[in-house]
Amino acid sequence: MRANLVSSIAVSCAAVLALPLSLATPASATGAFPTASYGTSAASAVPEPGGSAGPAKPAASAGPAGGAAPAGSAEPGGVAEPGGSVEPAGVAAPAGPAGSAKPAASAGPAEPAGSAELVGPTGPAGAAAVAEPAASAKPAAPAAPAEPAGSTQSLPLEPLAGPRERALGSAAAAGRGLARRDVRPFSLVGVVWDDVHAALRGTVEVRTRGTGDGVWSDWQAVETHNDEHGADPESAEGHSRALRGSTAPLWVGDSDGVEIRVRPEARPEVRKAAGTAEGAAPAPLPAGLRLELVDPGPEPAAGDGPEARALPAAGTPAAPAAPLALPALTREQTLATLPAGSAGSAAAKPYIGPRPRIITRKGWGADERLREKGFVYTKTIKAVFVHHSATGNRYTCRQAPSVLRGIYRYHVKSSGWRDFGYNFAVDKCGNIYEGRAGGVSKPVMGAHTLGFNTDSMGIAVLGSYGGTTPPAAAVTAVARLTAWKLGLYGVNPQAKTYLTSGGGNLYKKGRKVRFNVIAGHRDGFATECPGARLYGKLGTARSASAKYQGRR
Repeated sequence: MRANLVSSIAVSCAAVLALPLSLATPASATGAFPTASYGTSAASAVPEPGGSAGPAKPAASAGPAGGAAPAGSAEPGGVAEPGGSVEPAGVAAPAGPAGSAKPAASAGPAEPAGSAELVGPTGPAGAAAVAEPAASAKPAAPAAPAEPAGSTQSLPLEPLAGPRERALGSAAAAGRGLARRDVRPFSLVGVVWDDVHAALRGTVEVRTRGTGDGVWSDWQAVETHNDEHGADPESAEGHSRALRGSTAPLWVGDSDGVEIRVRPEARPEVRKAAGTAEGAAPAPLPAGLRLELVDPGPEPAAGDGPEARALPAAGTPAAPAAPLALPALTREQTLATLPAGSAGSAAAKPYIGPRPRIITRKGWGADERLREKGFVYTKTIKAVFVHHSATGNRYTCRQAPSVLRGIYRYHVKSSGWRDFGYNFAVDKCGNIYEGRAGGVSKPVMGAHTLGFNTDSMGIAVLGSYGGTTPPAAAVTAVARLTAWKLGLYGVNPQAKTYLTSGGGNLYKKGRKVRFNVIAGHRDGFATECPGARLYGKLGTARSASAKYQGRR
């Protein structure tokens, strides 16, 4: 009997072992292990400087050294762009970061403790589970095209109703503003309105709350006289329907709360008749006032960007990545970049400054999908207009790329310009940045000095220099940049030149005006720009620029 029992048990075990795995496994477990997203994907978590993580931002394709004009765009026949790279007319939105589509069941590295817990049908994480072979994993569908990084909050201003307004009654009823409020994070502010030709005659003040400490700032003034910047009135950009009136942008740093007040000034004729501004009827404010809160987006990751993520067609070699910066050259190396017979090269050879290091648009993170496609050129470069950005001096040089991205977004999305307004920018540490796209050595038409953008270029020194002396490094950078760029076109930085006005508040359209080759914005328009302290340093910049060119 014992032998028969043992024999029966052996047969039963053999039968069980012979069952197909599918019958021995609960139906709910077959191919039904849930997938989990561990942490954040590569598409949404790029380490920020210092180790913090933030949303990925595609780095802009550079306004390259040597950006070639798109089909149908007139290409200047002058100076070849150093580096030989080609900037596309417009970068198509990418399909998503390379590698962001993750096979659903492919095994990955162990996740840090606490980041996620996977619960399967057999119990909590830690129960036996068999991973599917990598070969059976199917890639996810392509991601939707990424939106340009950064954002703009546009808030309509409301009638003010503070103690001052109640005391003054109807005379101040035209004031506009917003009470303290929580908003999404931003770093730069400005005010826009409907009619680009209407002037905001009054004061604009803002207070912001820092995201790090929750402390509210003091009231800060926003520069309202910004109409002297922009495209020439008769240009295609100057006729764009997208144009809006705007103040200068103000950099406030990482913030998540805001309060604003806009108060009109009394009409000059009413103030004169009344003998005082108190109680005088105010000038009307422009219609459609809105507060613009700009988030410039996170710093781009190295190698991240539309051109880095676009896979070339089979058999097509990948295009070289645009450089983050053009290196400084010696004078001899600079001369070697000039092609034989190029415009100005013969006259420039004895007097051309070495090319300074220039951080490209890709280097500071310009998203090329924001601007209009293609480039617009003028004939030559005869003069340089120096500006201050009027964005305040509360930025660090490490933050300068963020300031530029904020100004860029404000110029294009808020003010309606085709691109960043200035041809170049310089920070307080003397770093030089490529501005408007089209090629750093080419005569790109800017939107910096209303009425005199033709045959000129604009340099903005980041900051406000009405009462603050500009750092020596910034003045030196202006001298080095102008020595090189003017030298490409055979121009002496200490000379005089003539430009024809396209129309403005200082010179009528068609008038020929004599300028210093290195001039201040106020020389072509009735404005405080570039601030009294920076304007006072232009003589130093002219003489230094001439010396860098090799002139005595």
